[in-house]
Amino acid sequence: MLLWTAFVAGMIGSFHCVGMCGPIALAIPGRTVLNRLAYQLGRVLTYAALGAVVGLLGRSFVQVGWQHYLALTVGLLMLLLAGLPSTWAPPVPGLYHLTNGLKAQFRALLGQRSLLASGMVGILNGLLPCGLVYVALAGAVVSGDSLQGAAYMALFGLGTLPLMLAVSLAGGLIPVPVRQRMRRAVPLFIVGLGLLFILRGLNLGIPYVSPKLPVAKASSEVVCH
Repeated sequence: MLLWTAFVAGMIGSFHCVGMCGPIALAIPGRTVLNRLAYQLGRVLTYAALGAVVGLLGRSFVQVGWQHYLALTVGLLMLLLAGLPSTWAPPVPGLYHLTNGLKAQFRALLGQRSLLASGMVGILNGLLPCGLVYVALAGAVVSGDSLQGAAYMALFGLGTLPLMLAVSLAGGLIPVPVRQRMRRAVPLFIVGLGLLFILRGLNLGIPYVSPKLPVAKASSEVVCH
């Protein structure tokens, strides 16, 4: 699996994260690096846990030799997601109530200055609906393994960390026009990532790009009556 794509996706997508989650990062009590770092690592922990779950879900596809079909499907979904608004969230029943519940927890935790509270804000933040996270999870599911799925999402989270941490410590560090230009580049990167997963699913035998994946073999047994 192309783990490096997760880190690059996080780095490029962090300009989107600054716009969506920047206000929460700036609201962390105190200006200490440890509090801000605890918040960021909390996000990474949630992403890794989600990656482990989806990686386990993808395992059944690997076991039956359908990993290349899964990669093709994920690639096509990424192309679709690239054309949707960045604030899009799937119509999951109860999602609105979940988001409101998380925001209520944020308000309670943001009144505390402990490292644990800052970390908990990050953990809860990682559960908020986010189109970019959905794209990363789509990549993690192709791993077909809980550990690799967790590693994929952890690298995605670590890719977002440098910019998010810098902005939380010095809010105006990057000019708004620069952030806006980089956010416009996010869909283009998602398209590239989607095409890469499609190439992976085509089983072209190209090392690192489209290696041969195990495929399901049709049974050659003949049943005699």
